[in-house]
Amino acid sequence: MARFEVTLLGCGSATPTLRHMATSQVVDLRDKLYLIDCGEGSQLQMRRMHVRFNRLNHVFISHLHGDHCFGLPGMLSTLGMLGRSGELVIHGPQALEDFLRPILALFCKDMPYPVRLNLIDPRQHALVMEDRSLCVYSIPLKHRIPTCGYLFVEKPSAPHLLREMADFYRIPVKALAEIKQGADYVTPEGDVIPNSRLTRPAESPKRYAFCSDTAYAPGIIPWIEGVDCLYHEATFMEADLPRAKETFHSTARQAAEIALRAQVKQLVIGHYSARYEDLAPLLAEAQAVFPETIAGEEGMRLSLIEKKVLCDN
Repeated sequence: MARFEVTLLGCGSATPTLRHMATSQVVDLRDKLYLIDCGEGSQLQMRRMHVRFNRLNHVFISHLHGDHCFGLPGMLSTLGMLGRSGELVIHGPQALEDFLRPILALFCKDMPYPVRLNLIDPRQHALVMEDRSLCVYSIPLKHRIPTCGYLFVEKPSAPHLLREMADFYRIPVKALAEIKQGADYVTPEGDVIPNSRLTRPAESPKRYAFCSDTAYAPGIIPWIEGVDCLYHEATFMEADLPRAKETFHSTARQAAEIALRAQVKQLVIGHYSARYEDLAPLLAEAQAVFPETIAGEEGMRLSLIEKKVLCDN
């Protein structure tokens, strides 16, 4: 079964601390890597967690606050020094161009690989990127500046061919590809063998939603409904709700309410304020509303296929 994992590189907010790094994650689907946000220190975290830079072809930036993008210049330079030659595509709001163009012109003009910017409208829910493995959609969020989350949707796999049935009906090799695409098989005698007898359905495609940074925004629920895993910011506890509203962030309870209403399978909270040294109260607040909640931490790997959490830290 194909791998679908999410590695948490950083779960902090605003500034890096000794407890948490700035926001960054790596989605690994079928050994293709997709980076979400690139806070300060992201490339160091990738090295610590043995993430292979050469498999990274797309970067998705949620918004242009420093804790989500200050790691980009260093990573772009490192990729050049490592001899990268293939194109790197960076997706993000319009302000991404204002941030990166001077850096690319001044520090990265002689890089051996091209960088392409795909500027998106964070106010729209739309297809951002598509390849053979998945589709990525933007999720409009509610923050102080234009911000979007991202929904990663795995493409369906072909049904599994039942080898014993293929042998029983002596199906020639040249017909197998069409059967895997849904065709029935017609025997030399003219009998029609239905596809359902020859195959079994593949596993349902997995979906992962990343929502950080945002104030409480129930409007996102239709776009994330039923996802296998939701990462939602939980910067503050409910006791600090006035501060959450002021800064357009969410509390742990609000993140759990979104997860509950969207009927997601698992919630991962993160983007913690530096004021909290202990994550247990944040987790307890969320679990009181949505029990299937875990507190994200650096080094954590979330397996959507095996439905378990692995830790590298």
